[in-house]
Amino acid sequence: MNRRKFLLKGSLAAAAAVTVGGAATSALTGCSNGDNKSAKPNAADSAAMASGRDDFEFSEFTLAELQAGLKAGTFSSVKLTELYLRRISEIDQGYHDLKSVIEVNPEAMTLATQMDKERKAGKLRGPLHGIPILIKDNIDTADQMHTTAGSLALENHIAAKDAFVVSQLRKAGALILGKTNLSEWANFRSTRSSSGWSSRGGQTRNPYIINRSPCGSSSGSAAAVSANLCAVAVGTETDGSVIAPASFCGIVGIKPTVGLVSRSGIIPISATQDTAGPMTRTVADAALLLNAMVGVDPTDAVTLNSKDKVAKDYTSFLNKDALKGKRIGVEQSFLNGRQEEVVALYQKTIDQLKALGATIVPVELIKETSALGEAEFQVLLYEFKDGLNKYLANVKKGVKSMTELIAYNTKNADKVMPYFKQELLQMSVSKGNLRSPEYTSALAKSTSARGIIDRMMQANQLDAIVGTSYGPAHCIDWINGDQDPGFYFCPPAAMAGYPHITVPMGDIHGLPVGLSFIASAYQEGAIIGMAYAFEQATKHRKIPTFRRIIVG
Repeated sequence: MNRRKFLLKGSLAAAAAVTVGGAATSALTGCSNGDNKSAKPNAADSAAMASGRDDFEFSEFTLAELQAGLKAGTFSSVKLTELYLRRISEIDQGYHDLKSVIEVNPEAMTLATQMDKERKAGKLRGPLHGIPILIKDNIDTADQMHTTAGSLALENHIAAKDAFVVSQLRKAGALILGKTNLSEWANFRSTRSSSGWSSRGGQTRNPYIINRSPCGSSSGSAAAVSANLCAVAVGTETDGSVIAPASFCGIVGIKPTVGLVSRSGIIPISATQDTAGPMTRTVADAALLLNAMVGVDPTDAVTLNSKDKVAKDYTSFLNKDALKGKRIGVEQSFLNGRQEEVVALYQKTIDQLKALGATIVPVELIKETSALGEAEFQVLLYEFKDGLNKYLANVKKGVKSMTELIAYNTKNADKVMPYFKQELLQMSVSKGNLRSPEYTSALAKSTSARGIIDRMMQANQLDAIVGTSYGPAHCIDWINGDQDPGFYFCPPAAMAGYPHITVPMGDIHGLPVGLSFIASAYQEGAIIGMAYAFEQATKHRKIPTFRRIIVG
């Protein structure tokens, strides 16, 4: 049983801070309109729904377009930041109540002014100079923002230094606009959680249909990018936490090879599987953002393995003909799913891959790796205890260990655990150390996914393996937790620590569904190219219109 299926026993679990106090009681079941405001859209919303457009000045702007406008002086970083902040206030914390942004950077406008001065003086930091981005609230920033993993137990915690990946982003010129909401503790707290809910940030909503789940744990990053609240965002993944919310929210997400991007300064689950990754509206933007994120970090030994494997420029793989002549393994289990409309969409996509010049080879990767899931789950339990205790030991204001965290949650259950509890924390804290035979045996079994993927690709001379990233978004339900929409393709690449990219492949009743490309270690460039070719040929990305659907 894989981690996601384990958690799917009723759950996927997987300006100022937004609080849970404003959450709607109608989201308890998730099958009403899902917010505490009128279900009737205002005039601006109605116009957007009718036209399929969004009248935001920078709607769907790419990084290249934003950088070109800044270079030409069409607009400034100050103007860009001001308008994104206004949109967050109006869209995220206002009428649509998306709750995707947990905190905005109080220094954002000061940073924007500084970026404009540097540009005027001809001192550009890098390709992201002056462009506002959002990062997930489990990534350290040494500024006035907090790093909490969505937990009230860390609501006063401010990191002593930037995470390595944040330092890389700042070197590239990125302006950290704020932090995004997430599934609390990266969806590793309860077996019956609601993805996108945190005690600090409340319930993140899907911008396509707002009573639907944004998935998790990088819920806020996905919803914010999709709703044009920022240029791009950074998420983190252990098993599906970049890919699944990207699929639900109609954007592009990359889970890099573990070790391509540093994890130091990121609140951990698993040293074996954790990584940060880009979340963007286009494959080109994902490649650009990945360029800025990669790098060898002496404090994260795993990154040393990538020293000679990092591409000089991931945008060099952006080729509209990248699928021509490629051999693509197609996961067969998704051709027999319970949602016939997703099956039909997947079959159509396979035909499109053929038309784009790919040779299709049937494979059964899910069948080959399904027996590894329980081992993966044990690895996560052991590594979560080890990693979180090490992180919390350095927290100045907040709990100092997993044991203290569990006690805090119990004492403050009315605020922290009003809907679901902390079974996974309790399972994790009961585990031994990383010298335990149970752990070492589980680790060997879980990581055998690497050999399975490598052998499958070599035996069939494959360039990539594809599958549906996930099915369409389910309703938000705080009582029963998340439902399983099926068609989940994340565990094999997650257990292997191998690269995975999702790109929109269409929608079911207005809810996006993503197409996944995975490959062997450090093959990011190859799958970026193939995903780009598919994206450019199909253009499935649609602007969300924040629909409210009342059922019953």
